[in-house]
Amino acid sequence: MGLDIRLPIGLMFSLVGVLLTGYGLVSAKSEIYAAHSLGININLIWGGVLVVFGALMLAGALRARKANAAK
Repeated sequence: MGLDIRLPIGLMFSLVGVLLTGYGLVSAKSEIYAAHSLGININLIWGGVLVVFGALMLAGALRARKANAAK
């Protein structure tokens, strides 16, 4: 009963992760990465991490919802 906190957390992290990954993909050819971050596109990396974490939260919420529906 009630709202599973994993659902809004998963949605928020997934949305921010998709936006950050998109920005990392669009700005991949920028020379700012070579000058300031040793050539590492940190936006792309952390965007991917956030998407994976958000997906895990959403999967956990959906799994709990299915388990509660089966009862």
